Amino acid sequence: MTTTAATSQAGAMAASNIIPSADRPPQRILIECRRLTKSYRKGDNIITPLAELDLLVPEGDFLALMGPSGSGKTTLLNLIAGIDRPTGGQLIIGGTDISTLSRGKLADWRSRQIGYVFQLYNLVPVLTAYENIELPLLLSSMSSAERHDRVRSALQLVGITDRHDHYPRQLSGGQEQRVAIARAIVTDPTIIVGDEPTGDLDQESARAIMELMQRLCNELGKTLIIVTHDAKCAAYARRTLHLEKGRLVADGPAISGSVASQGGN
Repeated sequence: MTTTAATSQAGAMAASNIIPSADRPPQRILIECRRLTKSYRKGDNIITPLAELDLLVPEGDFLALMGPSGSGKTTLLNLIAGIDRPTGGQLIIGGTDISTLSRGKLADWRSRQIGYVFQLYNLVPVLTAYENIELPLLLSSMSSAERHDRVRSALQLVGITDRHDHYPRQLSGGQEQRVAIARAIVTDPTIIVGDEPTGDLDQESARAIMELMQRLCNELGKTLIIVTHDAKCAAYARRTLHLEKGRLVADGPAISGSVASQGGN
């Protein structure tokens, strides 16, 4: 192969792994779903919540998954998070096909790459906010001083430093979700996923949480993927993706910035 041809081929390969955007520099692909499928047996029936889905998610994207109940959005979220395994297709994240990893290697990958924010917070009631945030770091080889620095930084980022010694029962719903987000980011994951992260919050708290998640994307460059039924919450994302009966039916930009800025009204 000539030098010119080799250079041309290399350029084409690099370009195929980049998504351009009108309002930000080209971003490399972080998540690639190729004919991704999830099926399971229920009695005599085969249920397929996700069917041969193709999707590219660039680094630093903020993606909202929407659709009716049973559309496959939570299934997709859990596959990307490494909580569940696909029954078909490929799921390549950061160059690794995680569908081929053993259970132990997948757990290790998940602990390093994924931060999960739950609808109902999933905080340990007998631990303080500080201790809940520190929990995932106890599985690492970090020193006590390193863990302390990480936890204090996470507390400061989510704005609840003054609540570090409070137990979950002493916090509001919005404060509990801030603790949950701090716990999700304290390991410095590549991807943060949220399953209805504002579903149990009042409108004002939901707005504050979505603004915080937007900051994680815009200021820290984190890749975020959330499941939501709320169009106002989805408006904070850069893209919305609609699923129906396990298939992608629409993929486009989020609601306009003017609407997104009114998300809490």
